[in-house]
Amino acid sequence: MGETKCKCGPGYATPLDAVRNGPAEKLLYVVCVQPNLEEEHGDYLATVDVDPTSPTYCQIIHRTYTNSKRNELHHSGWNTCSSCHFVPGDKEIPTRDRLVLPCLNSDRIFIVDTGTDPRAPRLAKVIEPDVLKSANCTAPHTTHCLPNGNIMISVMGDAEGNARGDFVEFDKNFELVGTWARGDRQALCGYDYWYQPHFNVMVASEWGAPKLFRRGFRPTDCDDRTQYGCRLNFYRWQERELFQTIDLGDDGITPLEIRFLHNPTENQGYVGCAFYANVYRFYQKPGSDEYTAEKVIDVPVKKVQGDNGEIEQMGGMMTDILISLDDRFLYFSNWRHGDVRQYDITDRAHPRLTGQVFLGGAIQSDAPRRVLDDPELKEPPAPVHVKNRRLLGGPQMLQLSLDGRRLYVSSSLFSPWDKQFYPEMVAAGGTIVQLDIDVENGGMKLNENFLVDFGNEPYGPGLPHEMRYPGGDCTSDIWLVNE
Repeated sequence: MGETKCKCGPGYATPLDAVRNGPAEKLLYVVCVQPNLEEEHGDYLATVDVDPTSPTYCQIIHRTYTNSKRNELHHSGWNTCSSCHFVPGDKEIPTRDRLVLPCLNSDRIFIVDTGTDPRAPRLAKVIEPDVLKSANCTAPHTTHCLPNGNIMISVMGDAEGNARGDFVEFDKNFELVGTWARGDRQALCGYDYWYQPHFNVMVASEWGAPKLFRRGFRPTDCDDRTQYGCRLNFYRWQERELFQTIDLGDDGITPLEIRFLHNPTENQGYVGCAFYANVYRFYQKPGSDEYTAEKVIDVPVKKVQGDNGEIEQMGGMMTDILISLDDRFLYFSNWRHGDVRQYDITDRAHPRLTGQVFLGGAIQSDAPRRVLDDPELKEPPAPVHVKNRRLLGGPQMLQLSLDGRRLYVSSSLFSPWDKQFYPEMVAAGGTIVQLDIDVENGGMKLNENFLVDFGNEPYGPGLPHEMRYPGGDCTSDIWLVNE
């Protein structure tokens, strides 16, 4: 469809249109978890002012409470995005005004109205757990809008909490349509996904069974690969059928955040594998319908000794990756090692490290664990303070400004794991910091004047996780080839 025969809807025409013409962000919508499971207001969506000219800069200006317990808000997505930008002349133009908040633990899905008052979102609808369970699904995770106007959410479990890789589809009124995938083949586990209709493909990653990860992390959980994932699953987009599964092996245990390049004519992308902090590139083999995956970044494990004398091989626990909208830089966070890294991926097969900043973690110079062998560092990183607040926990979720110049970093992963690995962060509340990005030469630097502190929230310290902009961002929006 040509631009002269259609109308412009939400988002931007192309990723580079967003880079060049998108506004600087003024608001952040931040998913926050209430670690006190008996606090009746529960988890909430925090609206944060990130406009440097505003008198409430770096402050939480509104909180949209779920008013229910034990939900575990986690990721979020929009009712519509740039995949619906070009609208045929006879179709209604969709409006980006609903933020979808699935819950990992309760299986609820909260729909938040951000359109009526963007600075004070309000609950519009609650989809109760029985809706998902009616489709034998639980643990909803990633939300993307579909080009047809519907919304699709990946799921990780069946009704009993066993591992299941599938997707549930809702119509524009958030009524359940059904599960998305067809055919006899089904993925063993589920987590994140990204689609590229131009190549008739969707790719999905894997975490594990809800009944396992909900109770906390145990290293032996990943011994059963039917309940803990290590695979990439490729679907034919039009047919909705799983046609290829790539087993990444031990180095690829828990492939989490997965991203195609933003340019919709590029048939390749990257996935971050959490436990051993590896990045794999996936791409279609020349002259073949099949995909292949190769490890392109390997963060070495560190040999550490705990205060009880036990020796441990500590992986980085890479918990988020994202790609700048111009497809030049890849960023990821190592939640355990404590660093955020920037790689130049101009040479897609050979990423080049261009920036690294430590923001806490478990190997700091005053940590209980003593580093015995570190293939990368000569000495442990020092503790980090911003505006007289020590950064506790590790760097977790990432969000990049449209122009690529500001990277926001939150500290909470998943509250049962936060309590296990970083109880001091849970007690004090999480944080969001900002890194200034050199988009010309590469490189990152901590902004010493930016801090969002969740330690003094109205109902106790909060745990900030995923972040969104009202107009879309580089992890919410998918672009289509305009034909």
